[in-house]
Amino acid sequence: MVWGSINRPTWISKDACLSWRNVTPRPQYRLCSPVWATDFYGTTRPVGRVTFAQNVTEWEAQVSEQLDYWITAGDTPAEISRAYALATGTPPMMPDYAMGFWQCKLRYRTQEELLEVAREYKRRNLPISVIVIDFFHWPNQGDWMFDARDWPDPDAMIAELKSLGIELMVSVWPTVDNRTESYREMRENGWLVQTERGLPINMDFLGNTTYFDATHPGARDYVWGKAKRNYYDKGVKLFWLDEAEPEFSVYDYDNYRYHAGPVLEVGNIYPRMYAKTFFDGMKADGEDQVINLLRCAWAGSQKFGALVWSGDIHSSFRSLRNQFAAGLNMGIAGIPWWTTDIGGFHGGNIHDPKFHELLIRWFQWGVFSPVMRLHGNRDPQILPAQPYRDGIAQCPTGAPNEVWSYGEEVCDVLTGCLALREKLKPYIKALMEETHKHNTPVMRPLFFEFPEQETSWTITDQYCFGPDLLIAPVMHEGMRERDVWLPEGKHGRILRPVKAIQEDRCCSTLRH
Repeated sequence: MVWGSINRPTWISKDACLSWRNVTPRPQYRLCSPVWATDFYGTTRPVGRVTFAQNVTEWEAQVSEQLDYWITAGDTPAEISRAYALATGTPPMMPDYAMGFWQCKLRYRTQEELLEVAREYKRRNLPISVIVIDFFHWPNQGDWMFDARDWPDPDAMIAELKSLGIELMVSVWPTVDNRTESYREMRENGWLVQTERGLPINMDFLGNTTYFDATHPGARDYVWGKAKRNYYDKGVKLFWLDEAEPEFSVYDYDNYRYHAGPVLEVGNIYPRMYAKTFFDGMKADGEDQVINLLRCAWAGSQKFGALVWSGDIHSSFRSLRNQFAAGLNMGIAGIPWWTTDIGGFHGGNIHDPKFHELLIRWFQWGVFSPVMRLHGNRDPQILPAQPYRDGIAQCPTGAPNEVWSYGEEVCDVLTGCLALREKLKPYIKALMEETHKHNTPVMRPLFFEFPEQETSWTITDQYCFGPDLLIAPVMHEGMRERDVWLPEGKHGRILRPVKAIQEDRCCSTLRH
């Protein structure tokens, strides 16, 4: 995928665009220029290809008996966005705790390690709302439970976290190891993704596994039943629904079949049904404010509480700029809850001053994201004490990734960012209420707020965080000044420590 300008991107998906490529999934509709003032929406459930370029827009489906197109018109992008919300739905109201800071890394291995991080945040009087347990905290894929060898008392752990004012998110994978009891029961009932030929294995990663069929009502009930008993009933209200594409080891789409039909015809529906699995389960238990983290989405995923993050991205300034464009495109494509791995996922060394600069810039921008989430697989890697357990190779874990892990100077800067996020919570809550009602993007291209000003359609490195805050992040290494376009009208103050040194037709050069 290549991102160009925000309102007219050069966007080329690979075949099987919703299959794992560690990139943001393709949008399901296109917001056109003000000349056309229309909204185009194609329900492309089949595997295919889409190209948004400067001179062509092209959609391709490999196999499909039917294509549906939805077209609306409006005088402004906001009107079009609201029309799309009427067609596909709006997200639930985001819970208050989700508007704060999320601490995450690949990965906390044990109950005591996780609790010690939470306690240290409190000892330092640092704001933290959510802490995350990443993958392979389970005995086997498909058990959907804590491994008692590493997490001996999850009830006590969750109770302590709640006493500290911290909610827990756990990673859940849709994979089922063929050695587990779940596999046998689900296979007998037809609740696993089927193969037309060869072995019934969908993914070969730390075990031979098959995906549960999220399009099958029985499979959804079974998986939620396990997750409810082993997580939700213990107090876990947040789920990281990873591998939601799903990530097949071999992308032979003609070889896979869902309950809803052949993957070539309906493959892109999987992430929405995966989100629906947990949304329906929590909704039935009285939970109204559902939010779950996924790596991809499809039209309507937002109404099932899908918070999309942009995948396992590289730690670089170029990647930071790509995330900037991806987040804005995601919002105007109808998925308003979006986040990214602050600092990137791959390649950041905690001892490298250049990475410190990148992390600070990413963290500063993260304050003004729908969800502020620190995550990554940091270097140097830490090898597991047991290379193998139960015959399965064990993953290494990344270096520490807490805000104090990068030295006191960096920590001081990040602490200021955390304080600012806390101050913004009332404003963010108002944004989330608007998003809940109308599916309005939280991060908005300038043309969304100022469509009548022609320049707003050409600016690609600024955006509005809601109606009142214009954000111009620093996204290049070593940059100490930048130009900022200021729309016509009244302006408030410029956030510290910034000095305007030149003005020319509402364009200011800022040093900081």
